[in-house]
Amino acid sequence: MKHVIIGNGPAGVIAAETIRKNAPADEIILIGDESEPCYSRMAIPYLLIGNIQEPGTYLRKERDHFVRLRIEQKTGRVWSIDAAARTVKLQDGSSLAFDKLLIATGSVPVKPPIPGIDSAGVHSCWTLEDARRIMALAQPQARVVQMGAGFIGCIIMEALAARGVDLTVIEMGDRMVPRMMGEGAGTMIKQWCEKKGVRVYTSTRVEAIDIDPQAATGASLRVRLSNGETLPADLVISATGVKPNIEFLKDSGILCGQGILVDASMQTNIPGIYAAGDCAEAFDAATGKTVVSAIQPNAADQATCAAMNMAGRHRQQRDVTQINVLDTLGLISTSFGRWDGVPNGQRVELTDQENFRYLRLEFDGDRLIGSNSIGHSDHVGVLRGLIQQRVRLGKWKEKLIDDPTRLMEAYVACSQRQHAWQAVK
Repeated sequence: MKHVIIGNGPAGVIAAETIRKNAPADEIILIGDESEPCYSRMAIPYLLIGNIQEPGTYLRKERDHFVRLRIEQKTGRVWSIDAAARTVKLQDGSSLAFDKLLIATGSVPVKPPIPGIDSAGVHSCWTLEDARRIMALAQPQARVVQMGAGFIGCIIMEALAARGVDLTVIEMGDRMVPRMMGEGAGTMIKQWCEKKGVRVYTSTRVEAIDIDPQAATGASLRVRLSNGETLPADLVISATGVKPNIEFLKDSGILCGQGILVDASMQTNIPGIYAAGDCAEAFDAATGKTVVSAIQPNAADQATCAAMNMAGRHRQQRDVTQINVLDTLGLISTSFGRWDGVPNGQRVELTDQENFRYLRLEFDGDRLIGSNSIGHSDHVGVLRGLIQQRVRLGKWKEKLIDDPTRLMEAYVACSQRQHAWQAVK
């Protein structure tokens, strides 16, 4: 059996290793489109800060790791897939045949349609090569403008702030982290960042990026904003979001929505072709719809599931992990499940502005279905358990509405009762 895996990030690597463990004699080819060892994009901010060197971003540290596992590594960009012929065509014109295929191509940065976005000094922060260019420009006191204050943007922002730059963040939404935080939490994170010396503009767009004709080197930039201001910059970071990397699947016959549509085994509509990670769109029983969850724990779970099935071992993945834990300049925030609630659901909020603590709980009937929190790190495990296990709260729902901090008591009381009921059933 010949397995081809497109993408050598965390999902691809975990899948290759899982297949090898469960199918010792099978052939495995792992394709990456960068001339770098397999690495984790989530480690790049630590590289920018200086906590690690480039080898610290590598997913596997031993040089002969993939050789020992008899996993063949190939560098190239996939151009198309011929599902009928069971072949993968690369950009250089070569082709690879496969019996089983896993698409683990992850995400790609979204490039906003802004005049000047391709100017020298404007960079995404997505690859090791991006990181090298950013480190060369993000020197102490350098003027840096970052577009985007989402989850990834906040991680990049922290790394830039640690480098001692003069940092301004521009966010189109009315709050920071608008896709994982409600107004109360997102506004509190903004206030925290401003307290730490980062300028933050919300409800603001970058209209254009121009070369400053007065700059002595000719390399400095001017960033024009929708509020009428113009900011000088030595470096502009584009962190305006990502999208599933699936454009090469056009005309392949593989069904896609926002991402590649997969069933509970992570198989696509074409037998023997699977997808996992940021590029996959899977059904989530908790929400009753298909979702893309671009976080590394989800990529690992889906990759393991897909690989087990590719190796002939039955495995199903019924839930999509929807968990985000964010450290923003030392402020810990979390977003779990349906943090934005559901129609006719109930909500409770607890705000301590002075101490930067916030808790928001969302209910559907007597189940906790989502939450936002800031500064309540002691509740992270309990929140995850109540939401993922869909624990019925009964009378504890009203107790939590009266006092949201009683989460531990609710979890102990209700989860034990639910486990006992399930055992009897």
